[in-house]
Amino acid sequence: MPRLLQPLRRLPQGLQFMLVGGAAAATHLAVVGLAVSLAGMPPLAANVIAFLVAFVVSYQGHALLTFASAQARGWAVVARYFAVASLSFVVNELLYFIALRWLHWHYLWSLFGVLVLVAVGTFVLSKFWAFKAPAAP
Repeated sequence: MPRLLQPLRRLPQGLQFMLVGGAAAATHLAVVGLAVSLAGMPPLAANVIAFLVAFVVSYQGHALLTFASAQARGWAVVARYFAVASLSFVVNELLYFIALRWLHWHYLWSLFGVLVLVAVGTFVLSKFWAFKAPAAP
């Protein structure tokens, strides 16, 4: 385990999830903001790119910190977590579309609210399925 993560391992798992999720959400928001403001991408399209970038941050953080004690590693875990993240993203994109079209909030505030709502489901699916500890032989 990297030395930087050692003090964070003492935190409750929910707080670890929030820290990793916060880093992934900040990455997500930054990529959307940069893609919209610098590249002129539409927010919904930028959100797809941001999801893929934030997935890497999220998976690594959860594998190395939040769910590290489960010792769940390998491509099967990556695939399960990608399924969880993809489902979360579909819900994210639907809610983001609704927020942009009907609530008329600023695109970054809309995305922030959506990311917080989707995080709860992501935690449950990640803990009890994607990063579930392998069964003992």
